[in-house]
Amino acid sequence: MLEDIKAEVYAANMALPANNLVTLTWGNVSQIDRESGYFVIKPSGVEYDKLTVNDMVVVDLEGKVIEGNLRPSSDTATHAYLYKMWPEIGGIVHTHSKWAVAFAQAGLPIPAAGTTHADTFYGAVPVADRLTKAEVDHEYELNTGKSIVRTFVNNNINPIAVPGVLTNDHGPFTWGKNAKEAVHNAIVLDVVAEMTYHTRQLNPENIEVPQYLLDRHYYRKHGPNAYYGQR
Repeated sequence: MLEDIKAEVYAANMALPANNLVTLTWGNVSQIDRESGYFVIKPSGVEYDKLTVNDMVVVDLEGKVIEGNLRPSSDTATHAYLYKMWPEIGGIVHTHSKWAVAFAQAGLPIPAAGTTHADTFYGAVPVADRLTKAEVDHEYELNTGKSIVRTFVNNNINPIAVPGVLTNDHGPFTWGKNAKEAVHNAIVLDVVAEMTYHTRQLNPENIEVPQYLLDRHYYRKHGPNAYYGQR
């Protein structure tokens, strides 16, 4: 079932350690098949050097295992909620990448400080609301998803234009049209987090890129008038 997607999700998961985005087993990637309503996700706690394409788990949007011999990622409920609420996304990545986690643990958004950021994220990458004790004690992973969506709604942020978030005290989630694009966005997110950290050491104030330059760099890669790259 969903063999092509399993192969894509496996490759995307293996791209995380290859790009220094995960330590040990701290990460997961999924991709959804919108026609069936099922998505494929990494199994929980399996070491990357032991992971195979046959280990990928197929689940439904309620988190029920449809196919697979292993337990799905402990973050499955977060992925499922984001897929439910944002039908335009097709792949999700969660990591504990070092630079993005630093901002998440500090409770700070990553501002759009330059054109590297603006090429992918149309504005600051936000920090989701800190969960309450009750939210952590009951349906923690589901409430993580709810806090992400609530943050985007409350701040009028388009999740397609800003395809990433920092979960407070935890780490980053990114997404895209498929798993490969979500991994691309996870790579960019950690790079711009590192750049922004160093930028703030040099100048802690007024580092945001001007709106007109943000517009130029974002829209030359995205939208109907994009001209970056080859046709």
